Amino acid sequence: YFQFVQQWPPTNCRVRNKPCSKPRPLQIFTIHGLWPSNHSNPTMPSNCNGTQFKRILSPDLRSDLTRSWPDVESGDDTKFWEGEWNKHGKCSEQTLNQMQYFQRSHEMWYAFNITKILKNASIVPHATQTWTYSDIVAPIKTATKRTPLLRCKYDKKTQLLLLHEVVF
Repeated sequence: YFQFVQQWPPTNCRVRNKPCSKPRPLQIFTIHGLWPSNHSNPTMPSNCNGTQFKRILSPDLRSDLTRSWPDVESGDDTKFWEGEWNKHGKCSEQTLNQMQYFQRSHEMWYAFNITKILKNASIVPHATQTWTYSDIVAPIKTATKRTPLLRCKYDKKTQLLLLHEVVF
């Protein structure tokens, strides 16, 4: 199976030890990756025998990925895509070639628009507002007919758990 992972850039940037590429990170969920996994070992295998990243993405797909799958940390989108393909994507080549891997990821991001789903449920990031796990899962489950896994990161400054990733 595949794990489709979307990240919340402000959390990613807030809990890092170094700043992200832009002073004000994107305020939408973006793709972190599409990771082939298996039931007996849900973590990604460290070595896959697939082809290395080829910079053959069409201009239209590159444009789409710049919005859905940007590198919020360093700002080098192509390098981020290359790293995700070489670490995860090439493990999927029995199912998806490189072009299909990136196209499918963008299509899934568009179909499972976490930012819009949460906004429709009046869940919008706010400095003082907090939500429970079920507050966030319920509207996503209703809209997608899938139960997501939420991953949080601890912010030492505020001593709060911040939503970091939504995984299908």
